[in-house]
Amino acid sequence: MGRQLARSMLGEGGAEPRWGALRVMREADKVSANDTLRIGVVGVGVMGSNHARVLSELPGVKLAGIVDPDNKQRDFVARTLGCATFGSVDALIRHGVDAITIAAPTHLHREIALECTARGIHILVEKPIASTIEEGRAIVAAARRAGVTLMAGHVERFNPAVEALKRAIKDQHILSIAITRVGPFPPRMSNVGVVIDLAVHDIDLIRWFTDSEIVEIQPQTSSAVAEREDIALLQFRTASGVLAHINTNWLTPFKARTIHIATRDKYLMADLLTMQVTECFGFQPDGSYSMRHLSVGYAEPLRSELVAFANAVRNGEEPAVTGEEGVASLEIAISCLNARAKHSSPPQHKGPRRVVG
Repeated sequence: MGRQLARSMLGEGGAEPRWGALRVMREADKVSANDTLRIGVVGVGVMGSNHARVLSELPGVKLAGIVDPDNKQRDFVARTLGCATFGSVDALIRHGVDAITIAAPTHLHREIALECTARGIHILVEKPIASTIEEGRAIVAAARRAGVTLMAGHVERFNPAVEALKRAIKDQHILSIAITRVGPFPPRMSNVGVVIDLAVHDIDLIRWFTDSEIVEIQPQTSSAVAEREDIALLQFRTASGVLAHINTNWLTPFKARTIHIATRDKYLMADLLTMQVTECFGFQPDGSYSMRHLSVGYAEPLRSELVAFANAVRNGEEPAVTGEEGVASLEIAISCLNARAKHSSPPQHKGPRRVVG
């Protein structure tokens, strides 16, 4: 089924990249700063349809078209936005496109990305960047060989509250980070659990906040309702000595997205849904301290992300979230799952415990 879906999206060219004749990133092919940037979207489910919506509204950008094997969903998005539709990635590229955002199912990312890079198309790949570390590295290598922009779609970095946190901890000695990302079971069934679907966001944030690699992991996961893990408590230590904790699940009846960061001089609390950030500072020996709300401007995170992608393509600059960073966060997430899978359960003692004393 996956192979058939991939072929339907890629078109007659299939998943085989045509490296020689179609490597086209010559100087003449680069996008001029004054040109309208033509961007297409592959996969218009929940996330991809929002990509298409935002791109259709961006100045200096033209939504070149959308691709999705689901005719009903594809036609609905096309009618809503008034954009062109195509039956395959090949058809979209032949129509004329400078860049493509890939929001298709994760197991198709590698094949679609390699088809795009082989033909000189800049790409943004939604998180997780791939199903496996090897596939993620293949995407990074292909983009590097072709000389095209590759950006990983970690949209949470563009949340104004997260950006305010990043500014507030500049030059601070970070001690600990605690992130909660919980909510009800998603209406769409997924072939991944909460670690890949949710925690990968926060693994990326921990690496970004600390500017340091994660060197130790202590994962605990459980499958209470779903086939895959729907509860995860993940603990980390970074190379810089920061202790970090992620609490994520699909069992909470309401959505909550919070980040707490402790530094030597501050304690910061952020609500990513209300976009409010509170800073505690000026700690005194008697336990008193001062508190203030930080200024957080409003902007749709996805819009900011796609603007950053468009600017990277136009200016030939390194994107805000590189492919390498996307692979690094995926590698930590997969390590959490592998470590938990190898963990042996303690022996089960039958009968009641004996109470001593």
